[in-house]
Amino acid sequence: MQIWDNIYPCEFFEEDIKNSQLYILTDNREIVAAFALCDTNIGENAVEWNDNHAKAIYIDRLAVNIKYSKKGIGSLMLAKAKEIARALDVKYLRLFVVDINEPAIQLYHKNNFLKAKGIYDEVFDDGFVLHEFGYEIKV
Repeated sequence: MQIWDNIYPCEFFEEDIKNSQLYILTDNREIVAAFALCDTNIGENAVEWNDNHAKAIYIDRLAVNIKYSKKGIGSLMLAKAKEIARALDVKYLRLFVVDINEPAIQLYHKNNFLKAKGIYDEVFDDGFVLHEFGYEIKV
């Protein structure tokens, strides 16, 4: 099942850029990877975080160009996100991942993210539902 399409995540990029929350890694003008850091997430109250009251930032739309897969770029991008989170004086870097996205889930486990209790069900207008796990790491 394909989660990303010509609507998501593209429809969010303009706002990400406007809000200075999109981070891009390039190599000779080619996009290698990208992610957004957001102050909030629509599912943030659906799961049980380690400390619900701690200041947190959410990594969203993390992607690695398929030509660069299996080269440690995902881990590099997570390390950069943690570095930015520390500079912003937040305590946790958090994210949501669709339950069937095994490569991403493996990446988060490999990078010591902890799974929060609960599931966020993102329901779309057509009735389609994505089941999402929350992950966090203290920075």
